Amino acid sequence: MTSFAKILIISGIMLIIAGIILWLTEGRTGWLGHLPGDIRIEKENFSFYFPITTMIIISIVVSIILWLVRKLF
Repeated sequence: MTSFAKILIISGIMLIIAGIILWLTEGRTGWLGHLPGDIRIEKENFSFYFPITTMIIISIVVSIILWLVRKLF
């Protein structure tokens, strides 16, 4: 199997696991996306939402998980 195929398979498995985790913690993740630092602009005919703090936290968590996976394998 080529390395690109392995990357696609692993990415798909990780997305499925992330989806299952979000599905199981549906009511308990209400704070996610509503952290201080998330930009929200709402006007009459326009709304803009940019969850910068949430994206930074998710990036840190994913980086730690990938670092651990690399160290274990």
